[in-house]
Amino acid sequence: MSTQRLRNEDYHDYSSTDVSPEESPSEGFNNLSSPGSYQRFGQSNSTTWFQTLIHLLKGNIGTGLLGLPLAVKNAGIVMGPISLLVIGIVAVHCMGILVKCAHHFCRRLNKSFVDYGDTVMYGLESSPCSWLRNHAHWGRHVVDFFLIVTQLGFCCVYFVFLADNFKQVIEAANGTTNNCHNNETVILTPTMDSRLYMLSFLPFLVLLVFIRNLRALSVFSLLANITMLVSLIMIYQFIVQRIPDPSHLPLVAPWKTYPLFFGTAIFAFEGIGMVLPLENKMKDPRKFPLILYLGMVIVTILYISLGCLGYLQFGANIQGSITLNLPNCWLYQSVKLLYSIGIFFTYALQFYVPAEIIIPFFVSRAPEHCELVVDLFVRTVLVCLTCILAILIPRLDLVISLVGSVSSSALALIIPPLLEVTTFYSEGMSPLTIFKDALISVLGFVGFVVGTYEALYELIQPSNAPIFINSTRAFI
Repeated sequence: MSTQRLRNEDYHDYSSTDVSPEESPSEGFNNLSSPGSYQRFGQSNSTTWFQTLIHLLKGNIGTGLLGLPLAVKNAGIVMGPISLLVIGIVAVHCMGILVKCAHHFCRRLNKSFVDYGDTVMYGLESSPCSWLRNHAHWGRHVVDFFLIVTQLGFCCVYFVFLADNFKQVIEAANGTTNNCHNNETVILTPTMDSRLYMLSFLPFLVLLVFIRNLRALSVFSLLANITMLVSLIMIYQFIVQRIPDPSHLPLVAPWKTYPLFFGTAIFAFEGIGMVLPLENKMKDPRKFPLILYLGMVIVTILYISLGCLGYLQFGANIQGSITLNLPNCWLYQSVKLLYSIGIFFTYALQFYVPAEIIIPFFVSRAPEHCELVVDLFVRTVLVCLTCILAILIPRLDLVISLVGSVSSSALALIIPPLLEVTTFYSEGMSPLTIFKDALISVLGFVGFVVGTYEALYELIQPSNAPIFINSTRAFI
């Protein structure tokens, strides 16, 4: 993708992951049928229902999934899965609200596609409040802001994840065996601090984000998907074996840790940014609601099963990522490395969204002969910023919870219900629907405030709970 193209094209809401790595978002959106023809059938570059389902699944599976066993610990072995189910239902409902509002404005404005930011802007323009109508353009800015925070937050999580997993593999290398079935006391060989590992990854990630074309990243996306799938299969294969007696695990955790659960859970379920681009690229968009609900049912089952089984298997020793609890044998050490490789290459795909929003602002103000230099410089600064933030908050569980509470809750829970009210209020809404939307937004806002406070409080005054233990364990 040329710098000039970045300068001239409008940003289109993409997703929290690689919706279609073989082409850029603008390419997918510009290849639509004539304006006003909302239903799009039989385009050569459109996706089938199965391809859309695969994109939806891989867009919701990342580091957030691996942090759910610790999230279940923070909620309790009964309260955790129940809460995950409720959050999943609400999150999917909010996705449906966004699609419904987008369809409404496509029909009313005779447009073939509107993204998340456009939908919020048009929703404010439809509001009965004159102040909101006059400031409707801020709706796009708010969505762009939270997209930037969310995506750069994901990138911060990736730095911490890579550092923690590589540090553990290297420190345990001397004691790593081929026996994955016996309990062993592993004497770690101290190496450098995890922050230095983050700095070690920094130059490689900078070089990775210099690849500015999603077509070129498609190979890395395929590699990431394969490595992460193999790793997940191996993780499930281990945690379902010889589960210890769960009677000592609390059914409901102390209320003080529940906000950390909320942040991690909503971080995992924050895939709302990919919904409209996926629907837009389908050959038959009328099938998208069914694909959305089917895909999110699979995702929710995956989240609940891994969260519960991981907590049951490792108990109070569960760490910020379940990979850090895997046994000290070469098979499961390779699982950590495989998943880390997948996360490494996914970094560039997560980075693409904030880059598409931020870089054109600076490039458009630079002399033409300096455009490439400015583009690469801004990319370098943004990667360094995510590294610095990861160094300042080196605890993986708190980074995930903080990002989820601050930005994911806004995009996934707070904005969509308010959007439905502003969009349809003047056309008539039942009091029950208004109450439902208000309740979801209020609960999302409470989670936003309390989750952010608890994550920041834990950073400033960490508890004595042994969340991070630099050892691995296996069960006979």
